[in-house]
Formats: sequence, C-alpha cells, structure tokens
Amino acid sequence: MTDSSPRPPSVSLIGPGIVVAATGVGAGDLVATLVAGARFGHVLLWAAILGTVLKIALAEGVGRFTLTSGRTMFEGWTDLPGPRLGRLNWAGGYFGVYVVIWGFVYGAAAMTASALPLTALFPVLDLKAWGMIMGVLGLGLTFLGGYGLFEKIMAGLVGIMFVTVVGLAVIVAPDLPRLLTGLWPTLPGGSGFYVLGLIGGVGGTITTAAYGYWLAAKGWKGPAFVRTMRIDNRVAYAMTGLFVIAMLVVGAELLHASGTALQNGDRGLLDLAQVLEDRFNRPVAVAFLVGFWATAFSSLIGVWQGVSLMFADFTAHLAGRPDDEALKGSRSPAFRAYALWLTFPPMALLFLERPYALIIAYGVLGSLFMPFLAGTLIWLLNSGRTPAEWRSGPVSNGLLIVSAVLFAVLAGREIVALA
Repeated sequence: MTDSSPRPPSVSLIGPGIVVAATGVGAGDLVATLVAGARFGHVLLWAAILGTVLKIALAEGVGRFTLTSGRTMFEGWTDLPGPRLGRLNWAGGYFGVYVVIWGFVYGAAAMTASALPLTALFPVLDLKAWGMIMGVLGLGLTFLGGYGLFEKIMAGLVGIMFVTVVGLAVIVAPDLPRLLTGLWPTLPGGSGFYVLGLIGGVGGTITTAAYGYWLAAKGWKGPAFVRTMRIDNRVAYAMTGLFVIAMLVVGAELLHASGTALQNGDRGLLDLAQVLEDRFNRPVAVAFLVGFWATAFSSLIGVWQGVSLMFADFTAHLAGRPDDEALKGSRSPAFRAYALWLTFPPMALLFLERPYALIIAYGVLGSLFMPFLAGTLIWLLNSGRTPAEWRSGPVSNGLLIVSAVLFAVLAGREIVALA
C-alpha cells in the first residue's frame, strides 16, 4: 500500500509565508515607518528588526500549532477555558463580533488606500470610484481563483513592492555607517510612540492567524512540513523586514535632514511622491506610486482571502458542522458571504463620514486582537492541545511573552487615544 500523504518539498517553496507577511504590511505601516525615519533618522533600525523577529515567532507558532495538532486556530480557540454560550466560548464570541465590525471598517480603509495612488496616477476617476473598482477587483480575484492563483498574484505584488521600495532606498544613497549605528537599541526623547509602532507594524494583523489556513490550502499538512514552514516563514518575514527598513532609510535620508512633514494617514505617501518628483524626476515618483498601490492592494486581497477563510471556519463551528464546511475556500457560502461583506457595505463609508461609535469599536477590537493571538498561542503551545514534542521551548515562549506584553501596551495606547 502506497503512502499518499503529502510530503514536504526538498527545498522551501516560498508561498504562504510571503502571503501572510505581505498582507500584514499596509500603506499605514509605510507612513508610520517613514515618519519614524523622518523624525529620528536611522536610530530606530533596531525596532524594525525586533518587530521582524517577534512576527516570525508569532507566525511560526500559528504554523506549528496547525501542522502538529491538525487543527485550525479557531478550533484551538474553542478549547480555551472560560464561559461558553452554546457552541461558542468567549474566544469564539469575541472573534465573531470582532470580525464583523473590523471587516466593515477595514473594507473601506483598504479600498481607500488602494485607490489613493491610482487617483494620483489617473485622475480621470475620483477616489471613491477607484476605491469601488479596487474592492470589486479584489472580490473577483477572490471568487474566481483558488489558492494557487492567489499566491501567484501576491508574489507578483510583493515583487513590485520590493523592487520599488528597496530600489528607492538605494537611489537615496543611504549612509551605511550611520545606518548601522541604529542596530544599538536607543530611545531618543519622544520616540517611545514610534518604537512601538515600528515593532508592531512589521506585518502584524489578524491575517497572522490565517497562516495556518493558507498552509492547508497550499497542501502543507502534518508535522513533516514544520521545517519547510519555518524556512518559508523566516524568509518571508526577512523580506518584509528589509522592506520596512528600506522605508525607514527613505524617511531618514529624504525627510529627516530637510525637516519635511507628511500628512497623517495614507495620504502622507502622496506627499512623499511629490518630494520624489521634486528631488529626482517624475518616473521615480510614478514608480513609487506603483509600489504604494502594490502594497495596499496586496493587503486588500490578502484580507479578502484569508479572513474569509477564518470566517467560514467560525460559521461552520457555529452551525455544528466544521468538518463539512471549514477550509473549503471559495466554495464555502460563508467564505463568499464574508468577502461580499468586505466589499459592498463598506462602500457607504466612501461617501459618508464614518460613524464615530463604529470607529471606536473597530479601534478597540482591532488593538486587542494581536495580544489575544499571542496570549492564546502561549496557552495552546504549552498544553495538551499540542503534541509534547512540538510544544514551545524557552526561546519560543520568551518571544511570545514579549509579543503579548508589547501588543498589550500597544492596545492600551490605542484605547487611550480613542477615549
């Protein structure tokens, strides 16, 4: 009898790792990194590197739990101790509320971020029109293609991001000796806010938890794929870390010395495009705007695909049939329903002022997700839910604890800012 179970490739096939890492770096992270470089130069380089290491630990924990337990992250959360309501415990209920509110506001934010560079490049349409086109395009790609097509599109977008942003960092001619001084952890006056943002912004969103779903979609199942997953994860986040460092260099070299300030939010990237056009030429600014679009749109389709998988898993458990519905991908009615929820209802926010109460709920729930993920991984990877030989050791536990504390501080800062 032949063994038909999937076998790990002889070399790492870069796929799910680059998908989850690229999805987590959006236009807002680019602005935060640029502003940090503009205000403090190169001295916060160490924070970007630390953020990369912590995200590697988080994604590795998600992948290791999924591969060695044979269970999804949502299935793991359903085992957490605490009060229950029907088939769901507190963690499942939190996820259900979170994913509905977060998805509504994120859909509008993602469409807007993807539309901004296109509006600058092709002003024949306004921001709202380009935003709706991006949302419908993301929906179409999510519905029409399986994971294979999705991964190829993401790889192409990552290539554009990498070439444009890293190429831009090379063009601005960084001072390498001065850059290397940023490896030593220092905290200039007033930098605490930016340090937390840099550490927290290296590819960290709800889609970190979707890594296990993408591993399954890729066909990587079972403990035999743990080594492959680890290589995939480390290479992907190393690329993302280099991407973030490149943006820090751009901010330090172009904006720090001149004292140039950026607008708040994603629109600050349009300011940078104008600076590039003034400093270099129009083609350099256009190349940057294309990279800006690739960064924003990769986050959009990553959420449309990954969080829809998680929602399908959630609804299957709620209905009591996880084995029948979970992980069917775009064939699942719940997957399609959530992708539609991300696309059409948020279009109303492109026309109207976003309701204040909704924004408060979105901010609070969103800020609490990453400490929730880190904390639950600590529990799952040190309990009987994970086979003994695959439980976390001192290094993994240490990094997860640091992540949990860091993201709890970030959550507290976010909640205070919203109050």
